Amino acid sequence: MFHCGDSLSGINGVMRPGIVHRIDKNTSGLLIVAKNDLAHTSLAEQIKAHSFTREYHAVVYGGFQADSGTVDAPIGRHPVKRKQMAVVAGGRNAVTHYSVTERFEGFTHLSLRLETGRTHQIRVHTAFMGYPLLGDDLYGEASPLISRQALHCEKMTFQSPENGRIVTVTAPLPEDMLCLMTPDR
Repeated sequence: MFHCGDSLSGINGVMRPGIVHRIDKNTSGLLIVAKNDLAHTSLAEQIKAHSFTREYHAVVYGGFQADSGTVDAPIGRHPVKRKQMAVVAGGRNAVTHYSVTERFEGFTHLSLRLETGRTHQIRVHTAFMGYPLLGDDLYGEASPLISRQALHCEKMTFQSPENGRIVTVTAPLPEDMLCLMTPDR
């Protein structure tokens, strides 16, 4: 809003102008913000059609057993803890694909790709599998190794609303997550 002023899409109103893809508080990485309603609508439709890819990196507690897989488990509001989401019967369809990038003593570095985009989806799905995100005090526990949940939106690929070309944008892993993966941590 500071950079673009009034030249953002008005689809989400004054509180979230232009926001097409957002990330959870204390998650690092990419956001997608549209400057006009046409771009906003195009990008939102791509997300809905699952042609807009979002790739994340996460560090989770524990030694992940499978090298790769898919979590297909519906997410809805937690029945008791109102600030949390949970895997619940009757929740909205949620699909997360994952693969192990590297295993460490006590935790695992995962690459994840969202097929759907539910609130807290990766955080809920990893906790549901028994491997909460390192530092996620909402779905797991805080960690002295990192001051936030170890989750980063690294890459997005979509079709440009302006010219139809495929666009890929990336954001490198932040220092706090890189430090988790160095031998001398």
